[in-house]
Amino acid sequence: FTLCVHAGDRDLCYVERLEAGLRAALAAPAPGSRSPWTDAEVVNAGVSGDTSAGGLSRLDWSLAGDVQILVIELGANDGLRGLPVAGLKQNLTEIITRARARGIGVVLTGMEAPPNFGPAYTSEFREVYRQLAREHDVTFVPFYLQDVAGIPSLNLSDGIHPNEEGSR
Repeated sequence: FTLCVHAGDRDLCYVERLEAGLRAALAAPAPGSRSPWTDAEVVNAGVSGDTSAGGLSRLDWSLAGDVQILVIELGANDGLRGLPVAGLKQNLTEIITRARARGIGVVLTGMEAPPNFGPAYTSEFREVYRQLAREHDVTFVPFYLQDVAGIPSLNLSDGIHPNEEGSR
């Protein structure tokens, strides 16, 4: 997730994202750039391979300070691992609820599960994000990797993470 906070005399955005450590930027700006949501510097604080449970476990620490905006970009690794969708929903619900309780604006970005777990899992996974956006009335980006996922020229050799061109 991306956290935009006011820390002393400057704002910072902490980024917890699919491209953690890979220096790609889609829904949130690249580390070192300015946030489009506030006059904030972006700092990459992502954990590669993280799940929604991992993001939730670090939430209180991550929300320390004067956080203004939380962009939730979690769940891709839940889907890649075929983790239960109910757990994803529970973790994201808790993240949204805690952020909103502190008066933090929330942007939820949707993810897609790979088709290898079957159409029922893929559909249920996709719907979690839409359902949570409606239930919590948060800003919603339906698919974080829209027009990038599955296009070899826009991804690293792993076929999952966007390359520099795919990050634009």
